[in-house]
Amino acid sequence: MSGVTVIGGGAWGTALATVAHRAAKGQHPVRLWARNPDVIVGIRVTGVNEAYLPSIRIDPMVEATTKLADALAGTGAVLLVVPAQAVRETAEALAAHLPAGIPVALCAKGIERGSMKMMTEVAAECLPEAPLAVLSGPTFAAEVARGQPTAVTLAGNDKAALATLRDILGTSTFRPYLSDDPIGAEVGGAVKNVIAIAAGIVRGKKLGENAGAALLTRGLAEMTRLAVAMGGRAETLSGLAGLGDLALTTGSLQSRNTSFGNALGEGKSIDEILGQRRAVTEGFWSAEAVLALAASKSVEMPITAAVAAILKGDQGIDEAVEGLLSRPYKEE
Repeated sequence: MSGVTVIGGGAWGTALATVAHRAAKGQHPVRLWARNPDVIVGIRVTGVNEAYLPSIRIDPMVEATTKLADALAGTGAVLLVVPAQAVRETAEALAAHLPAGIPVALCAKGIERGSMKMMTEVAAECLPEAPLAVLSGPTFAAEVARGQPTAVTLAGNDKAALATLRDILGTSTFRPYLSDDPIGAEVGGAVKNVIAIAAGIVRGKKLGENAGAALLTRGLAEMTRLAVAMGGRAETLSGLAGLGDLALTTGSLQSRNTSFGNALGEGKSIDEILGQRRAVTEGFWSAEAVLALAASKSVEMPITAAVAAILKGDQGIDEAVEGLLSRPYKEE
């Protein structure tokens, strides 16, 4: 291994750079690229990403840069950790510098607006000669960066690429489980962000623990239906990239999506909430695309539809909740 490059200087990219550095044990370089020069200067001067992960010190051996060519020079693997709606633009930029055959792990959870394409589809168009994998699962960036025990799914169809990515990330406290179902892993990651907004609304409206449990369970059913309709496997959604990620995200206000929904449920406006945030709330940007993708596959997703309607302004929260509660009774 000649090196590892992390593309994206947000909280998750910074956390994964610390994981890759631990796994490397000084045997190969780890580079962190960010578009924002203030982030890179801050890391170089203070050893901390104050904007996105202020509680974590970054080892000075992690090379921070804004120069894409330098970040990719001689790399043996890439972790693409930019927001889902920026994956296409960033992958197109990578194409000019990335040699054929270098594995790329896609770490964003979302669906591209407009095209309704998964991140693997977007990346395959921009990087046709790169073996692709999906990194997903129950992860809060700060816990990962601190070295607290974490398990993730690493999914793809190229066994050699999966093995390479596992080796550059795997430690005693960061455990990648390999899967050959990238579709299931991607759908789980994208849809759970939308369900998490609904879970936050349940919290903010104080609808109770019963409602929260019901929402998680029926949200998992929606995720599974869509994954299977797209060619994924139902059992993948019972694992880390499905139920595991959904349980973590919906169960804590550490989640950007759940805290966003919670603020909505408490009566705050979308503009007010987003205006106070640096980090991207992926579910906000993906909800409409998830719903459109489901419609194209004739998959019914009532919770997703309610969230999309609220975010678009087509329904108020009380009206959306009433609509869900007045649906016809069905078999489970």
